[in-house]
Amino acid sequence: MSILLSIETATEACSCALIKDGQVLINKEDHIGRTHSSSLGIFVSEILEFVRENKLKLNAIVISSGPGSYTGLRIGVSEAKGLSYGLDIPLIAIPTPKIMAWIVKNQVESNALLCPMIDARRMEVYSTFYDSSLNVVRETAADIVNQNSFANLLNDHQIVFFGNGAEKCKKELTHHNAQFLSNIIPLASAMYALGNEALEKKVFVDVAYFEPFYLKEFVATVAKNKLFNV
Repeated sequence: MSILLSIETATEACSCALIKDGQVLINKEDHIGRTHSSSLGIFVSEILEFVRENKLKLNAIVISSGPGSYTGLRIGVSEAKGLSYGLDIPLIAIPTPKIMAWIVKNQVESNALLCPMIDARRMEVYSTFYDSSLNVVRETAADIVNQNSFANLLNDHQIVFFGNGAEKCKKELTHHNAQFLSNIIPLASAMYALGNEALEKKVFVDVAYFEPFYLKEFVATVAKNKLFNV
């Protein structure tokens, strides 16, 4: 078994957890949104102090790798890479949609497909389709959702949609095979099983070259009230 420090910053929630043999020793969460840069450092500092005081040995750092918030992912991955390098322990990256699917897989019927949706913008979402064993049925894509979206899958499968992107799609996805779960958020406290599996199989990422899975490039915008003539 193992002791893992997990970090999740892909959505509006910022979380960090210390987990030993599946038991959460410390769990820190901030659901305010847009405070990742200040909250995460405090969370990590408190957990590392606990690790030192209790003479624990971390086996790996586990990071939620996206897609999701561009800024949130950069903050989380930068922290995780620094910890991995500084403590000389492996870095494990888990896709954010897979973390979400793991959270709900025991809440739905075994023949249903799982579709975690992460909010992008307007009616666009980052969506992935898994079976109940977390095998990928359709890779992650940026989808603009309308009434005809995913019809080929919905005609043949019951699909459970969840995540902050699913909430805005309810009015469009009215197929009788579409179901929705509310309040499913990727959290660090839910990352142990997937992280430990990767640790046992030694599925690590290269700290020097690893980057989050943004899916789409960040595009900076300027608020209209900030524009001025020169």
